[in-house]
Amino acid sequence: MAIADLHIGWEITLSQKGIHVPTQTPKLLQKLISLLIEHKPEKLLIVGDIKHTVETAASGEWRDVPDFFHTLQEHVKEILVIRGNHDGNLEPLLPQNIKILPATGAAFLNIGFFHGHCWPSPTLLRCETFVMAHVHPVIVFRDQAGFRITKQVWIKTACRSDELAKTLIQKSNMQAEKNTEKTFQRYYDTAPKAFYIFIMPSFNDFLGGRPLNQKNQGSKDYAGIYSGPVLRSKAVDMENSEAYLLDGTFLGTISQLKAIG
Repeated sequence: MAIADLHIGWEITLSQKGIHVPTQTPKLLQKLISLLIEHKPEKLLIVGDIKHTVETAASGEWRDVPDFFHTLQEHVKEILVIRGNHDGNLEPLLPQNIKILPATGAAFLNIGFFHGHCWPSPTLLRCETFVMAHVHPVIVFRDQAGFRITKQVWIKTACRSDELAKTLIQKSNMQAEKNTEKTFQRYYDTAPKAFYIFIMPSFNDFLGGRPLNQKNQGSKDYAGIYSGPVLRSKAVDMENSEAYLLDGTFLGTISQLKAIG
């Protein structure tokens, strides 16, 4: 089972702004435990952003994060964590037997998982499918009276593996040949295979999201609303990506949804 973007302790940030919300961590934990009991996975993979503060850990996180994971360990054999951009100073908060994986990602069953705030490892291009987080994707609808309805979504987008491989080769300071596929084959003994990228909704549904059907005002380039280097690269065409509700209902492409956002 894989989830992402827990952001434990986000209420602390609100309290610093004068907005006092009771901790939502028990509700978040119960939601996850219910899924673990229902599906009985042997492993739980968390694809980044366990806590909310970025570089350090707030006082409430020192209490809530360890308690959260000690309780989880009663319901699943193995927990793995891919580091996200909010996971600085995470190690002291976690039980010792929880494995922390690099932000560049890891592969499981021919699926490459990475958080999304930085470039993935080139080795993940051996996988046919990528799964990332970080974006907190939502779609916003407006009715005729101007009321807004916000829904969490999954995003499916095609990936140009050759273009992504070219960029990752350049950033890895490899000696590139004219043919990107040959270069990748020489270094990694395989051709780049990534066909699709799936963007996960945040598991913490109390958080706000990034409305992907909202136009970037004053610019013809909509890349500014897409978070993370991969989504802003030439390897991905986000305008033609597909949005799905959490129950699997297909809503349309991002470009179609911008017309009604």
